[in-house]
Amino acid sequence: MNFDDQLHRYFGVRDVDALTPDALEAGLERMQVDFGLETDGRRRFALWSLMFLLGAAPDLDEAFEDPADRDAARDFMEMMERAEEE
Repeated sequence: MNFDDQLHRYFGVRDVDALTPDALEAGLERMQVDFGLETDGRRRFALWSLMFLLGAAPDLDEAFEDPADRDAARDFMEMMERAEEE
């Protein structure tokens, strides 16, 4: 999943700075539906990661049944926190 392609698919833009509040809300709703229907673990993780970056990711316990997936998501969260500190 390419980040720019996902932005375009769900929000109609390729630049996150161009998102309007209405487009953000509508796109996040579509992402949440797709996330709930997605069965491929890698695609689910990619969707969750983008929702996390946009402040709308579901809680880890709700999002991932597999403990390894929850650990990977925690690692991603920590990596993003470290990147913000730099």
